Order: sequence, then structure tokens, then C-alpha cells
Amino acid sequence: MPDLSFAIDSAKVVPFAATPMLAFQLSIRNAAADERIHTIALRCQIQIEVTRRQYASQEQERLLDLFGTPDRWSQTLRTLLWTHVQMVVPGFEGPGNVVDMQVPCTADFNVAATKYFDALESGEIPLQFLFSGTSFYSRDDGQLQVAPISWEQEARFRLSAATWREMIDNYYPNSVFINLRRDVFDQLNQYKMQHGIPTWEQALERMLAAEEAVRS
Repeated sequence: MPDLSFAIDSAKVVPFAATPMLAFQLSIRNAAADERIHTIALRCQIQIEVTRRQYASQEQERLLDLFGTPDRWSQTLRTLLWTHVQMVVPGFEGPGNVVDMQVPCTADFNVAATKYFDALESGEIPLQFLFSGTSFYSRDDGQLQVAPISWEQEARFRLSAATWREMIDNYYPNSVFINLRRDVFDQLNQYKMQHGIPTWEQALERMLAAEEAVRS
């Protein structure tokens, strides 16, 4: 029966994908080196261990929407679920194999993970990878066998915040996405057309300037 273990060695931006994507180099080791792994149906839950790093004052301000003010962080700072990934690992013989685990990402600011990643100016993002799934293997007699992957299998990796920003800037240079309710969008669109404003940015800038003038 395979005795598998997992580790994340590195991460890189996947260029020219249909959606922003990171590739984590996943190292898989099998302590039972005499077995042939035919394939692995792998599932992975990725969590952000937000308590495993420190935050600069500017980062604390940008995280207000997620965790509140820093004086409440002892109660509000909790591990965040980032995403789930499923993949099929090709077969291999011997002690191990290295594959790319591709993780689709989003720039949608309605998603908590996006808010968190964008708030970080520098440093690293502490991630925890929780593995499960099924391995298909055979011994010397060639008979195909099936074994579950232990729920205890996990790996930690510290993703550079610069890598995340590189990915977002590569796919959406100097841009962000805001998801609006339909009625709010209709009002904004009507305002834009009534005032003959050519772009959404200029419409928002005019509205913000008017609000600032009222306050002053």
C-alpha cells in the first residue's frame, strides 16, 4: 500500500491562461518504492493561515473589511479557506514524482481571499495544503489495487506576495473588478450617459469629487 507524502517546493505564474493561475510545484514521495503508481486522483483544500505572519500598519488598515480593527484581531483573525483543487497525477515508479498543481485565481473583490492578498504590501502568504483522494497502484504481480490517501497528509508553503501581484498585474494591468448589484449599476450607467462621461473611471471620479465638495 502506498505511503505517500506531499510537499510544495515553489510557485510561479502561469502565463497566457484563460484565467489568472498559479502553478505550485508539488513533490510526491512514496515510501514504498517497490510499488508502481498508475495514477492518483488528488483533492486538495488550500487554506490561508493568516495568524502565521505579522502585518504592517498600512496592511492592517487594508484588512479592516475582513478582520475589523487590530484590537479585535484576537477574536476575528482566523484561518481562511482559499480554494479547492482537483487534479489527476500521472503514474510513476520509484520513490516519487514532481508535478505542477495549477490553481485558478480571481481578482473579484467580493472574494475574501482576493481582499486578503491585495492588502499585503510585501512578505509572504502562509498557506496550508490539505490532501485527500485515491491512489491506484500495483506491486510486482501487476494486479491493480486502490488505496485512499490519508486525511492527515498536508503541506505548508509561504507564497511570496510579490508573486500574487505579478500574476494579477500580468492578467489585469492597473485594473480591479467590483461586482455591483444590477440596480446600482443601472443608476451609475444612467448617470454616466446623462452627463456624457466616456469612461466608468471618469464617472466615479466625478461622483467622488462631488461628494468631497459637499463634505468640505
